Amino acid sequence: MPLSRLDINCFRLLFIISITINCYSQEKNLELDLTQKKVLVVYGGWKGHQPEKFATKISAWLHKHNAQVTMSKSTAIYKDKEAMEGFDLIIQHITMSQLATEETLGLLAAIKNGTGIAGCHGGLGDSFRNNTDFQYMVGGQFVKHPGGETNYEVKIIDHDDPITKGITDFKLKTEQYYMHVDPNIKVLATTRFSNEHDHWIEDAVIPVVWKKYFGNGRVFYNAIGHSEDLFEREEVWSLITRGVYWAAQGKTAPKEKWISPVYSRF
Repeated sequence: MPLSRLDINCFRLLFIISITINCYSQEKNLELDLTQKKVLVVYGGWKGHQPEKFATKISAWLHKHNAQVTMSKSTAIYKDKEAMEGFDLIIQHITMSQLATEETLGLLAAIKNGTGIAGCHGGLGDSFRNNTDFQYMVGGQFVKHPGGETNYEVKIIDHDDPITKGITDFKLKTEQYYMHVDPNIKVLATTRFSNEHDHWIEDAVIPVVWKKYFGNGRVFYNAIGHSEDLFEREEVWSLITRGVYWAAQGKTAPKEKWISPVYSRF
């Protein structure tokens, strides 16, 4: 018996409703819920990287996703053992500053015990140039951006990781960070250098986004973030916020078993 026009329209309506429900369900599953997570946002250092603007923007995002946020303009809080033990995550945006020995020890102890840390650009990758213990924890250190602001491409090399899943390669014009890195970081995205500014680095592939462990603590880094406009780029902001979410789970989620270095093991 052939279907009537009414039957066909009903099937169409049911199909649309099912697709809508499915999409809504997927969006809910992808929502980065930070309920009950206590996050410390520490900012300062070189004003050229607009630390307060980044701190304000990321704090607003954290509040929107139900986190309990503490903001600090000083690294002195790193010395407060009781306070540091209470945080699930530290987001740091401090460029070209200094960290006292007691502050370094307090920060690293908290991370080893499970507190995560996340950041971007010079706010984590060029924070304390004379502090190799801090750099050892981060997994890399900025050393140069040949040519200043330049056009380059970011290549996603791990399409299965939750931080990068669904994000495709993208181009942008900003500082292209040349980093010295720990070979045991899990690299999520890279960039390739040209010979335009320094001929001897032609075809050098440098990590842009990575994650790692320091003790039991999760460490996330994204080299992009020189200026405020970059945080309006969907790819950049998604990488940062997904990385923040991942780093905040260290005290409750199982430790991931991986070492995925860029370099071959001999």
